[in-house]
Amino acid sequence: MKNIILFSVLISFLLSCQSTPKDAKAKNIVEKSIEVHGGKRYDNFKAEFDFRKFHIKFIHQTENGGSLRFQYERSSKDSLGNITTDMINNEGFVRKNNGVQVKLSEKDIIKYTNAVNSVAYFVLLPFKLRDKAVNLEYVGEIIIENKKYDKIKVWFDKAGGGNDFEDIYCYWFNQDTHTLDYIAYANGGPRFRRATTRQNIGGIIFQDYENYVITDIKAQTNDYDKAFIAGKDSLLSVIENKNITVQ
Repeated sequence: MKNIILFSVLISFLLSCQSTPKDAKAKNIVEKSIEVHGGKRYDNFKAEFDFRKFHIKFIHQTENGGSLRFQYERSSKDSLGNITTDMINNEGFVRKNNGVQVKLSEKDIIKYTNAVNSVAYFVLLPFKLRDKAVNLEYVGEIIIENKKYDKIKVWFDKAGGGNDFEDIYCYWFNQDTHTLDYIAYANGGPRFRRATTRQNIGGIIFQDYENYVITDIKAQTNDYDKAFIAGKDSLLSVIENKNITVQ
């Protein structure tokens, strides 16, 4: 019985030794990229910009204990001039019409929370990869358009990972500049984003993207780069953030 226990402990130890360096390498790559994209500036800032038909506001305030207070808003105006604002913060979600809070069903709360979170997540990458629910794994390197990249696989814990916690993402970090240049995910269809315009505003980098559909339906998320290189893609849209201000 002792031999069985010792063998189990040994196997667990060997597995941990194999996984730790890989995860540590992924974390190190992400941290270098965060420093390049904004670093400590992410701790305290207020940003506003226009995204499609919405006006977006992000606020980060880091308290003395190190905990982050955040608020993300998106607002839109209809043809009659009515303004709808969706807001999420540390306390939860609120929708207001012309400044008056609206009561919503649980289904709609989840729907609009995810919509606001989605904008914040992609705009605030790679900073968002520090979230506690995020899991990182180094999955190799590749050359895209004559530049060498490190590939990081990303997935989320169920606790704190949102409704799409089971989705698998992949990110490509430039080995020379440490910028996040490509993003892949399958939620809503196989997507591969290529960073285009890059602006440093108030110490934080904001990126626009070309958003491609991967036409190779058999490709795994980690292999969307290979499909892109092979021309198995189709440009779906251009993602732009306009009129950006940061305080």
